[in-house]
Amino acid sequence: MAEHLHTDKAPAAVGPYSQAVKANGFLFPCGQLGLVPETGELAGPDVASQAEQSFKNLIAVLENAGLTEANVVKATVYFADMGDFDEVNKIYARYFPSKPARTGVAVKTLPKNALIETEIIAAYE
Repeated sequence: MAEHLHTDKAPAAVGPYSQAVKANGFLFPCGQLGLVPETGELAGPDVASQAEQSFKNLIAVLENAGLTEANVVKATVYFADMGDFDEVNKIYARYFPSKPARTGVAVKTLPKNALIETEIIAAYE
């Protein structure tokens, strides 16, 4: 049985989907852009500010579900420009020091013309 979770500390889903779903011992948050929850706007025009906010949003979703970054087992980072890879890695390492498995993918366009979107899978222990 799936449980749909929501926190006001991360942006609300902007479409017909859940902010996060808990199922079979895992948490599946939706992908997070670098949107400020209170405004729904991007945290800034640069990849560093958007990455910081994207990761903060994911941490808020994890905390709402009773988890921490240590529960993250897989991450996928979508880049509008793969040239931002090294800069994002420095920020990512601060938020996910447990080093979950990760995939980085360059995409043509992200919603709101964001520079980065991140999704994770976390496991309950």
